[in-house]
Amino acid sequence: MIEFKNVTKEFANGFVALKNINLKIESGEFVFVIGSSGAGKTTITKLLLKEMEVSKGKIIVDGNDLTKMPERKVPYYRRSLGYVFQDFRLFPNMTVSENIAFAMRVVGEPGSKIKKMVPAILDTIGLKSKLKSYPKELSGGEQQRVVLARALVNRPDTIIADEPTGNLDPKMSLEIMESLDRINKMGKTVIVVTHEKALVDRFHKRVISIKNGTVINDRVSGERQLKEGGEKIR
Repeated sequence: MIEFKNVTKEFANGFVALKNINLKIESGEFVFVIGSSGAGKTTITKLLLKEMEVSKGKIIVDGNDLTKMPERKVPYYRRSLGYVFQDFRLFPNMTVSENIAFAMRVVGEPGSKIKKMVPAILDTIGLKSKLKSYPKELSGGEQQRVVLARALVNRPDTIIADEPTGNLDPKMSLEIMESLDRINKMGKTVIVVTHEKALVDRFHKRVISIKNGTVINDRVSGERQLKEGGEKIR
């Protein structure tokens, strides 16, 4: 479970990116976090990845208080997370197989396990035939699926996808979201940060809307927003 308790993030220049955020995401949930540029979405992911610290409040992940986590434990904590970037960040001089294997090598997995896991994970996302291809030989959608495979290969508990469809056309965007949906059905917690509301509306998932650093709405896509007191807006 992930919980933000009265989290505020203020930068040195005085800009307040998040204002007293309270959120709870259960293990195995699929959650969209939506909002315009500058709303505070990426700040949430960076706090979760412990790339920055909260100014006030605390973040609890599976019982671990990130605000009290010593620096030496951060690399081990991050192994429980799979992160999907908008700009792919694949190594251009490595094959698909080598890109994924690299993610396993950096955490010290043995060669025998790497040899077994890489083809299996590529089969899961439908790219086993591209094992020896280089990123430049793949479409944008295929490259993003390789990024998904790399995020999955170390069996993290949670997948965080920050604008994963930002560089893709509508058809490929839908395919990536469907892949993330399948990953969620494997028991993984999936958090997708996006500004593409039309795409979000195609999936019946929880949607957390952020504006000016605050949560303005938390509902399931397709349901009408609730007024205070629980009455549906008509």
